[in-house]
Amino acid sequence: MDPNQILTVAEVAEELRCSKAHVCNMINGKVVGVLPLPAICLGRRRLVRRGTLEEWKKANEMRQLDGTIGPSPEGGSVRRMKGEVHA
Repeated sequence: MDPNQILTVAEVAEELRCSKAHVCNMINGKVVGVLPLPAICLGRRRLVRRGTLEEWKKANEMRQLDGTIGPSPEGGSVRRMKGEVHA
């Protein structure tokens, strides 16, 4: 695998077996307990270098293995969605 290969959000989502929206949330640092995924920003388009994705996967795996999962960049607060009811 070429570490300089450029991947689209759809290709990253396919590899990680998740949705494109989830990849965008990871790029934007909105997934609790997961390091933000570095991306190349070209306007609204987001691209990820293969080598960066591989390093990011290893870094997140190590965080989970050594128990250093910390709060989200938003301070660990819980956000309520519109119309959501809590018991």
